[in-house]
Amino acid sequence: METIIIATNNKGKVKDFESLFHPMGFQIKSLQDFPEIEEIEETGTTFEENAILKAEYLAKVLQTPVIADDSGLIVDALEGRPGVYSARYAGLHKSDEDNLQKVLSELHDVFPGKRTARFYCALALAAPGKKTITVNGTVEGYISSEKRGTNGFGYDPIFFLPELDKTMAELTADEKSGLSHRANAIKSLMNVIEKEGKEFF
Repeated sequence: METIIIATNNKGKVKDFESLFHPMGFQIKSLQDFPEIEEIEETGTTFEENAILKAEYLAKVLQTPVIADDSGLIVDALEGRPGVYSARYAGLHKSDEDNLQKVLSELHDVFPGKRTARFYCALALAAPGKKTITVNGTVEGYISSEKRGTNGFGYDPIFFLPELDKTMAELTADEKSGLSHRANAIKSLMNVIEKEGKEFF
């Protein structure tokens, strides 16, 4: 089984990647498997910039192919926030719960039909001596007025999918892996690898 290194310490993201890559015959390793490597500061102004920064740095340090993900929630009524600050929206040392409660608070007076949002995922695949590949994926939805569901992580409990009448946190792992922003980005990445990036591995 081939190994892919994912540039994250986020257990929820690792679980997402495992559910998507295991059926393809890949074993996943993350930054949790490399405790000697310090957290990489995300200084980019876009999801793509942050993903490239993380992937290229780790590929150089580990001398192996690395996939980095930078993803987050974009809320139209909040002018695109929390965006690249999704993981630290309520402050550097705050939790997923603090972040989603801040979003709910800021949308308190916004009508349901105006609470449109999307999850956005940028992926970068970097390897020593190779040109970095970037792709992205999205999923459209609305921000609910309250939390629903216990699956997933981050903003999943308040991200409502009207066509399913469920929040992302009410989906099974199989359902989520079929339609999430990360799943869509990974599908795009696998298509690119099939066409021009097989030599990465």
